[in-house]
Amino acid sequence: MSAALFGFAESLGPAQALAALLGMPCHPVEVSRFPDGESLVRVCGPADTAILYRSLDHPNERLVELVLAAAALRDGGCRKVVLVAPYLGYMRQDMAFRPGEAVSQKVIGALLADHFDGLITIDPHLHRISHLGEAVPRIPALALTAAPVLAAALAGHRPPPVLVGPDAESRPWVEAVAAPGGLDVLVGEKQRHGPRSVEIVIPGIAAVAGRPVVLVDDVISSGGTLLAAAQLLRDAGAVRISALATHCLAGPDDLARLAAAGIAPLQATTSVPGPAAILPIAGLLASALHDAGLLAGG
Repeated sequence: MSAALFGFAESLGPAQALAALLGMPCHPVEVSRFPDGESLVRVCGPADTAILYRSLDHPNERLVELVLAAAALRDGGCRKVVLVAPYLGYMRQDMAFRPGEAVSQKVIGALLADHFDGLITIDPHLHRISHLGEAVPRIPALALTAAPVLAAALAGHRPPPVLVGPDAESRPWVEAVAAPGGLDVLVGEKQRHGPRSVEIVIPGIAAVAGRPVVLVDDVISSGGTLLAAAQLLRDAGAVRISALATHCLAGPDDLARLAAAGIAPLQATTSVPGPAAILPIAGLLASALHDAGLLAGG
């Protein structure tokens, strides 16, 4: 049984790192576009089991190209195609909040289940479901946590920082990051005063006076919540504010605002390419692929 990993251009480095740990070749997925914007996808390299690696930030084009790549692999003789999508888009819309809205989690989850034999992702943005399999049915669908990776990044920090999560939903996750080092944790609360007015409060914030603080989040989108929290923490006497995240989607302008606000360094995993993506996840993914038996033949 042969296995190979296939990676798209924007994430070829992390794909190659994973392939090296798995002891298998890594082949680039070739993508070109016709004048009307259609994608032409080409995969080369024999394999009975194919690991297709691509994060689904900016997901619209990438989803189409993933489906085409999976079909090309099967046409080439692959019996099993597993998707490794460190960031999995379209998971937040898990219900119709207004009449007429599509429930994108359900639609995209079914699409992935139709075209792949397994899925691994990291810290997906799930709200009202507890298991990824509820969103991606019929196939093994694993949601890993990057908490061990972030905890390792904090090892040896002196003096020990206070970890601050942005909202109540983050508490279990931030506490998991803090546990290995026995670090103190504070968790923010969002108080809504109207449809467009949200205030962040951090109970127990006096504990940060004279201490370094690390803001910890699963996803940094624009960084607005971090900016608001950082101002509160600075006013409360925090001496240094940095940030850790699993996924950093923030663009250059957003990152510049965070840096100007004194949030530095900002570190994220390599799930989404970008200047903050420095914490490797290949070991986490390789262990999961082995433990779940997803490398076995189809």
